[in-house]
Amino acid sequence: MSAERVLKTLLERLWNIYRSRVTYARKYAELVEARGGLVVNDHIAFRTFKAPTGSQPAGIAGIERVFLSLGYRPAGEYAFPDTHLSARHYQHPDPLAPKIFISQLEVDELPEQVANKIREAISDARDHLDAKGLRQVNEDLTDAQVDALADQLVTFFTMLPWPLPKASLIREINAASQYAAWTLLHGNNVNHFTAYINEQSVPEWPDIEATVDALIRAGVPMKREIEGARGSKLRQTATQAVDVDCPVLADDGRPTTLRWAYAYYELAERGEITDESGRRVRFQGFLGPQAAQLFEMTRR
Repeated sequence: MSAERVLKTLLERLWNIYRSRVTYARKYAELVEARGGLVVNDHIAFRTFKAPTGSQPAGIAGIERVFLSLGYRPAGEYAFPDTHLSARHYQHPDPLAPKIFISQLEVDELPEQVANKIREAISDARDHLDAKGLRQVNEDLTDAQVDALADQLVTFFTMLPWPLPKASLIREINAASQYAAWTLLHGNNVNHFTAYINEQSVPEWPDIEATVDALIRAGVPMKREIEGARGSKLRQTATQAVDVDCPVLADDGRPTTLRWAYAYYELAERGEITDESGRRVRFQGFLGPQAAQLFEMTRR
């Protein structure tokens, strides 16, 4: 039970931080709640580097250990060779708990000069996760202990693990990999949350098209296309990404900020498939080509 309480508290805090920064997510929530609907998130995405990251485990392993401890299990793997990315998604026994989608940049596959600069930038990363504290989820925790552990986990996700990069390095790296530039700036932060259209319970928004139309009318800038045909097992689109002022260093080493993409809010509508026992169930995985299109929403 403690793991469930910690997970609930952690997800609520990450969602509140995210929607305070991503105005489009906040607008979606306001519109849904004003119509008596439900804000249910289909999945949460994170980005990582598959390269030595100081005391933090490299790549997917650095993030997944949190969610494995909180009851999640691996459920699918994906490869994106054109952008040197791979990914894994995780599901929780609670069908309405958001899936977790963690991707990693295969740094060794990049041009050597670019790869070396990324390795240098992240080699002194600190692991902000208190592994001992995380093991407490198997104990009978008080409310105060649940709050304290959730606070530790929020710090892990929001505090940059490596030293501040230089703005000039971000611009240089971005030319080779927008994913790498984003991850250098944002570290373990949530990349995006995703509205679960099937569960939003707004009668006048029965599908992803109606939801997109309503958001556009409310002034939310949207991705032009919906990925996936009507009736298919997964349909996805997103708002445009918001830009934020990211802490960086100037070339002379002084602290400054760089205006850069942070996050979009994704929308996902899941269709039905026939499972191994012949039952009709909602598709719970991801489709590589669609995910590849959404990765590009943070390009600057």
